[in-house]
Amino acid sequence: MLWLVDGMNVIGTRPDGWWKDRHAAMERLVDQLETWAAGAGEKVIVVFERPPSPPIHSSVIDVTSAPEPVPNAADEEIVRRLRDDPHPEEIRVVTSDRDLAHRVRALEATVEPAKAFRRRLEDV
Repeated sequence: MLWLVDGMNVIGTRPDGWWKDRHAAMERLVDQLETWAAGAGEKVIVVFERPPSPPIHSSVIDVTSAPEPVPNAADEEIVRRLRDDPHPEEIRVVTSDRDLAHRVRALEATVEPAKAFRRRLEDV
């Protein structure tokens, strides 16, 4: 299964001061995703609204962003990827955004709430 992760949506599930240093929060999420993906044998793509600066690289997961840093850009990038995939039913999107979840289900992919997924990451 491929996991498409709405990165800032997952980060925002915990009011742990992430907004004080968004880049550090993004790095922490990527580290957690790498650990989880390696242990679970899952393919993961994390999508951010804008490219991390400085860039965040991973040899375990794909770190990507929307082409234009505008509101809901990550949502649009996730939907674009689902539309372009020949088997969206084999993709699970991690988000708690209701509108995005509705669009994802309409494209036959599944949804896991961001908070539940964050617990999954922390259990590793």
